[in-house]
Amino acid sequence: MFQKGLKGVIAVQTKIASVDGDRGVLKYRGQLVDEAIKGKTFEEAAYFLWYGTHPTNEQKKALERQLTAYRVLPPQVSAVAKLLPKENPIMDNLRTLVSAYSEPKFNELSPETQALALTAALPSMTALLYRFKHGWEPVEPRNDLGHTANFLWMLNGQQPSEAQTEALETYLKLTMEHGMNASTFAARVTVSTESDMVSAITSAIGTMKGPLHGGAPSGVIDLLEEIKTPERIEAVITEKLDRGEKIMGFGHRIYRTEDPRSVILREKCLALEGEDAWLDLAVAAEKEIVRLLNLHKPGRALHTNVEFYAAAIMRSVEMPPELFTPTFSIARIVGWTAHVREQQEDNVIFRPQSEYVGT
Repeated sequence: MFQKGLKGVIAVQTKIASVDGDRGVLKYRGQLVDEAIKGKTFEEAAYFLWYGTHPTNEQKKALERQLTAYRVLPPQVSAVAKLLPKENPIMDNLRTLVSAYSEPKFNELSPETQALALTAALPSMTALLYRFKHGWEPVEPRNDLGHTANFLWMLNGQQPSEAQTEALETYLKLTMEHGMNASTFAARVTVSTESDMVSAITSAIGTMKGPLHGGAPSGVIDLLEEIKTPERIEAVITEKLDRGEKIMGFGHRIYRTEDPRSVILREKCLALEGEDAWLDLAVAAEKEIVRLLNLHKPGRALHTNVEFYAAAIMRSVEMPPELFTPTFSIARIVGWTAHVREQQEDNVIFRPQSEYVGT
């Protein structure tokens, strides 16, 4: 049976995650996502997605040591970074650096070690490319900072606040994995040919670059910057609705109810109330926008999606739009590598049929 875009076609059985759009439920390894990540660091959440169990203290410490060690990029990767055109989008150059990561010694590592090495390296690659793009010297990683805080440190050489780190880390944990999306599918298709981990992640990044998948939530940033203060929310949104404009950050192609990720991000922003003006504005704006949408479009049930609060968090940590999709990739590489390993453990090459419709 022909199904354009393979929509609704089940091609993989997985134990990594499940997405129920009708009920608004996302699970990691059978656990509701809020339960799976609550009180966990990025490192602990990644371990859970990779292995299906939460790490012991010793396992956590060992993982942190390995991730810290692999933050330091191999010489050939740094050398290639200097040669890439600065005018390129960061995602283009990031795809090249991931490809350059492959070399004989790396390919001899176990799939588990390759997964955590690439996860640790992607923030370093992103920060390096960002700083080269703007003509700035690289910032060396710090061993005393966690995965998220170190990424922010390497971007601008300033230690982030606890509120900034908490907000961004929550976003990263919530976007690590989301079922059989386009980039995850690309990674599994690539490795199903018995290709290698680096090739699979390169394919995933090339897919994530597309605006229909990894598009940056810059439209939400523009909306919040136009609103500026809570007092202006009603006037700005009402004017847009009267003109028939789409309100960015509301509605999702999968979730028919609230996006569970946006619910958790909202709770994190509420917990940080008073610590960041952009997070406070996002919370106030969401409440008023939902009310106005219900008035202007009754029955549509347009709920906040993850991009709404992602945009507020990115703005609060002063992250420019050019870094949004690379940062999304820094989270999603955990899911990509988990799926690559799962495919390797029970592999069948993907070989769908095509239907000839020419003359």
